[in-house]
Amino acid sequence: MWLPLIGLIIGIILGLSSQFTIPDEYSNYLSIAVLAALDTLFGGIRAHLQNIYDQAVFVSGFFFNILLAASLAFLGVHLGVDLYLVAVFAFGVRLFQNIAVIRRILISKWSLSRNKSEKN
Repeated sequence: MWLPLIGLIIGIILGLSSQFTIPDEYSNYLSIAVLAALDTLFGGIRAHLQNIYDQAVFVSGFFFNILLAASLAFLGVHLGVDLYLVAVFAFGVRLFQNIAVIRRILISKWSLSRNKSEKN
């Protein structure tokens, strides 16, 4: 469970310490890719905590989400409409839902273990 979080922290540190820059015309694609990756990461953590994690679902969801979101952004650029905002909204909502469920699961596990320790 902690491996994805460690990978995320290492990625953030490497990203902040590098001098690599993304051209402005790709910023919409990058924002969608980051949101899709975070959505998949927190969805995987949620599934692990609920004991329903499946690696095939995790990997396929990661690539499918990124491809779908990038396709929406690409189509929007050619139509002259900011369709990438649809993906940003959708991934943002899912991200906050996953975080809320993770928080509830962790609080309930913490309360359960606290109640068990008080009984002993």
